[in-house]
Amino acid sequence: MKPPKKAARAGLSALLFEPMLEPIMAPPDSPGDAGRDYRETVFLPETPFPMRAGLPKKEPEILERWAEQDLYKALRKTRQAAGAPLYVLHDGPPYANGAIHIGHSLQKTLKDFVVRSRFLLGYDVDYLPGWDCHGLPIEWKVEEDYRARGQNKDEVPINEFREVCRAFAAHWIEVQREEFKRLGVEGDWAHPYTTMSFDAEATIARELMKFAMNGLLYRGSKPVMWSVVEQTALAEAEVEYEEITSPAIYVKFPVLRTGGAMAWHGEELVIWTTTPWTIPGNRAISFSSRISYGIYEVTDAPDDNWAKKGDRLILADRLAEDIVRQARVSATRLGEVHSVELSKIVCS
Repeated sequence: MKPPKKAARAGLSALLFEPMLEPIMAPPDSPGDAGRDYRETVFLPETPFPMRAGLPKKEPEILERWAEQDLYKALRKTRQAAGAPLYVLHDGPPYANGAIHIGHSLQKTLKDFVVRSRFLLGYDVDYLPGWDCHGLPIEWKVEEDYRARGQNKDEVPINEFREVCRAFAAHWIEVQREEFKRLGVEGDWAHPYTTMSFDAEATIARELMKFAMNGLLYRGSKPVMWSVVEQTALAEAEVEYEEITSPAIYVKFPVLRTGGAMAWHGEELVIWTTTPWTIPGNRAISFSSRISYGIYEVTDAPDDNWAKKGDRLILADRLAEDIVRQARVSATRLGEVHSVELSKIVCS
């Protein structure tokens, strides 16, 4: 039946429901229409897709089928047989110290997009997953376990401690591997690389010795982050920063010894710092030859103040007014202190 022009302009709905036009247009009491199932008049494509996705059940079935097919190995074998060009994806390894989180899921899924798309473009894709097994986070987790049992890590033989750390990392490698496979990520999961494998450690030592033999390895000095708890150097990536509010403090350092021509009378050198926790490790006071300094005598001060009446303080002239105001004192400048004199004094 050819639909009316008005129905034809209705587009897809007219095409889908064309057989319904006559019954719908027929009089309501038309004989023969009683009890008709109009679902039979709707022509939709038939597919094997179920009405419900059933992903909790379907996804494990799909992953099991890929595992039975050894999908990644089969894809590589097919591409290699065809002489496909090699495409290598180097995996930045996750750290083996816990279950995966959303960041792991995101970066592993994005890499899987690359692997699969390159296979579809005709490449032989070499993707070898790996894990980072070295560093303080693993040691810290192991130490937490020791502390929970009332043990001191420093009393544990070093080889025993290392074995426990290796076992800890190996456990989480297995856990993370299954979690990544559950995400559908394809790769050579049977032969991952790990930084703690003896082959990898031997390669590191071998490459380091190449630097030494070529004269490229030298001993020098540079600032290094240091963990006072772990008693070891820290990599930049291992330093965690946290925003805190800390009090600023003024500290008076009495002058103990002098070596210049200037006469000293119990002066104290004042410093100001926003990192008061560094004071126990303080070993020196810095100054500059481009800054002018003076001796200021406190002429009036509250009884509960850190600066007392009669104190003779060595201050940077440019900051003296602000320091006097912050200290809630009155002070008079007695004279200048040259940087050459400052370089000869010893403070306590």
